[in-house]
Amino acid sequence: MNKKDFNIVIVGIGGQGLITITRILAEAALLEGLDTKTSELHGLSQRGGSVETSLRFGLKIYSSLVKEGGANLIISLELQEALKSCYYASREIGTLFLINEFSKPIPGEKIPKKTEILEELQGFSKKTIMVPATNLCEEKLGKAVLAGVFMISLASFKNLVPLSPKSILKAIKKQIPGKYLELNLKAFNLAKDYNFSI
Repeated sequence: MNKKDFNIVIVGIGGQGLITITRILAEAALLEGLDTKTSELHGLSQRGGSVETSLRFGLKIYSSLVKEGGANLIISLELQEALKSCYYASREIGTLFLINEFSKPIPGEKIPKKTEILEELQGFSKKTIMVPATNLCEEKLGKAVLAGVFMISLASFKNLVPLSPKSILKAIKKQIPGKYLELNLKAFNLAKDYNFSI
């Protein structure tokens, strides 16, 4: 992947740590000598509402906003939120979706099946990867909230984002408060050992 103007959109719900993982990615980009800009949009994030952040990095970045169909990578920490992010995806540029297999019920709404979501995303992306990040982090580390750090670490280890694991690790150490650092490092290492076929 070319490091020139790489665009990431991260979507999820309040309480999943989207702002934190966006800052980690931005820090990692800065550590690699890249210009970076971020933006965030969140409504009822304190109540589990939709949260959306974007991150752009490259040799010189002038705007933090990802244009329509302009995302290289979309990371969704919740299944249904992935559908809302299709605006940023494009088969032409090869947008890749990395999705956490986790759904939060919306009162009065039916949760779409995973197969239905995958079918819908095919119109916007040639490649969609789903990982059970929340379940893994809950089972292995006892904290579902670590799913975000797990996913950005996984993206780095699997070359889904042009930032090295070394830079992600340094950024985690810089951005995560000391009392939470050990758990987040465990999430990083869990991603290192996780295998899936691309």
